[in-house]
Amino acid sequence: MNQLGKWKVGFLGLQHVLAMYAGAVIVPLIVGAELGLTTEQLAYLISIDLFTCGIASLIQVIGGRHLGIKLPVILGCTFTAVGPMIAIGKLEGIPAIYGAIIASGIIVMIISQFFGKLLKWFPPVVTGSVVMTIGVSLIPVAMNNVAGGQGSPTFGQWENLSLAAFTFLVVILINRFFRGYIQAISVLIALVLGTVVAAFMGMVDLRSVSEASWFRMVQPFYFGVPEFHLTSIISMTLVAIVSMVESLGVFLALGEICERKLQDHDLKKGLRAEGLAAVIGGIFNAFPYTTFSQNVGLVALSKVKTRNVVIAAGVILIILGCLPKVAALTTIIPTPVLGGAMIPMFGMVIASGVRMLTQVDFKKNENLLIVACSVGIGLGAAVVPGVFKEMPDTVKLLAENGIVLGSFTAIFLNWFLYFLKRKDEQPTAEATS
Repeated sequence: MNQLGKWKVGFLGLQHVLAMYAGAVIVPLIVGAELGLTTEQLAYLISIDLFTCGIASLIQVIGGRHLGIKLPVILGCTFTAVGPMIAIGKLEGIPAIYGAIIASGIIVMIISQFFGKLLKWFPPVVTGSVVMTIGVSLIPVAMNNVAGGQGSPTFGQWENLSLAAFTFLVVILINRFFRGYIQAISVLIALVLGTVVAAFMGMVDLRSVSEASWFRMVQPFYFGVPEFHLTSIISMTLVAIVSMVESLGVFLALGEICERKLQDHDLKKGLRAEGLAAVIGGIFNAFPYTTFSQNVGLVALSKVKTRNVVIAAGVILIILGCLPKVAALTTIIPTPVLGGAMIPMFGMVIASGVRMLTQVDFKKNENLLIVACSVGIGLGAAVVPGVFKEMPDTVKLLAENGIVLGSFTAIFLNWFLYFLKRKDEQPTAEATS
């Protein structure tokens, strides 16, 4: 594989970019729309996201003495951060989002040193419940977009619903009739085809593309100087810890594919790099970053395991991040098209949680209780946030965030039902003598 020419390496790198592009772009589109960003601000958010995806990937792949897993991995914004970022932005402002991301990144870098000892607090019953809650709580966001976007004068009209249904069906049909690379970029293809159909329906405005410049250098603190609020930091740190658990699984899977046995220090360096990537994301007002599992599947599919390919992908992402017209082109995607693509994407998050829960022994009533209560409370808080409207703002941020509330419930019940039980069952000194 090391004999690959520069052009082949470049095209293989572009394939990695295309495989993760929809996932990388849809997160800023969702968050930006929910926070009411202007078209110009949204285009910048997409540009800076691509730029920092490239930087984060290069840090992880090239690495150093104390950083980087040095495997062919691509980093992108985690979907688990979408809900908390929207909640923080609406309640405490956009600068608070980036303060929380920076702080959580620093915390990840610190706890990566002894993360193995913390894993006992995050068994599959907890991580599965959390990931499932994340997916379920995001479905209302998708359905609002399917109807045209909350507050839209055309909300619920047949044009929006039919366009969302078309996009949804394209994703399903591609996954039914295609395999390999085409299947991997099914969401991207659906977004493109949905936008083309919307253009014929007169629902696409290209002015933002024509007005965008060809080149723009990224700048730190574009949306303001970060603000640090304890509740926001707790919220984002919980997301970061769940991402660390997921990343460990991805690292181990990729190690198997690349026939490299990972040691404890390799995993620590990989997690430390993700923490640094989150700090960089916060400084450039982008996102927290984690390993994208879809690119691991691409490595297995292509059987190209050299790091040079991912280094090329990182460079391509950095270049794309400096081209505002590319980002502006993404912002023309109509809201119903995004909604149609979001349903299977967020549904896959739910399915990932279910898959984690298959490792759980549900013959034990305690496990059933943990899943039932954490998902129930998390979903309830996400669907009916007004329940906590009389609470103080600092408490409201945590309480109204279904992901955080569900996570706390799962962690607490796991501790209460298992760790306290074990202590109670320990024999006394008299009984053992």
